[in-house]
Amino acid sequence: SPCWHPAEQVLYWCDIPGHLLNRFDPATGAHQAWPFEVEPASCAPLQSGGLLLAMRDGLWHFDPASGERRCLADAPYDTKALRFNDGKADPQGRFWVGTIDEARAPNAALYCFDSGDLQRVADGITVSNGLGWSPDGATLYWSDTKAHTVHAFDFDGEDGSLSRRRVFAQFTPRAEGQALDDYGGRPDGAAVDAEGAYWVALFEGSRLLRLSPNG
Repeated sequence: SPCWHPAEQVLYWCDIPGHLLNRFDPATGAHQAWPFEVEPASCAPLQSGGLLLAMRDGLWHFDPASGERRCLADAPYDTKALRFNDGKADPQGRFWVGTIDEARAPNAALYCFDSGDLQRVADGITVSNGLGWSPDGATLYWSDTKAHTVHAFDFDGEDGSLSRRRVFAQFTPRAEGQALDDYGGRPDGAAVDAEGAYWVALFEGSRLLRLSPNG
């Protein structure tokens, strides 16, 4: 979940199994990392300063200057079975983050954090990834990596509600015994460009795809 910080002009990204939050300053070449006892998964800059950091044990305010973190919302799930994963802020400033089921069962969900309130808004998937919004803010994209599926929703920026869930892109699962060189991969991290195209990294597919708004 790489995140460009517009005020600091640096790039933040998480090393989930390494339990690290990283920051890179392209102006100086400086790289800094903060270790944690639990996995950090995604982050977003806060207007009040610092970062909103989604971790296995909940949502936190993290101050890179002091290294201190303060709990904003407890994890709404069994932390032994699930953890937060890909997360991003929407155009209005809400933070959206999905979960991943460690046993790869369809128990993961999508959550929205708004003004201190964390709500479960969609579910029925296994590995939440690929969040992104169309340039006009009217479409939200969300993928389930294990199911090889990218979903799309109609998005209401005023109240943050979702509707008309549908399949935006579907990829072919890997056949038993199929070599990775012949396998297209499954959707993981993603971003939307200024023309409304959905860029998606294909896990185990060794490729990056650019999908038009019609798929």
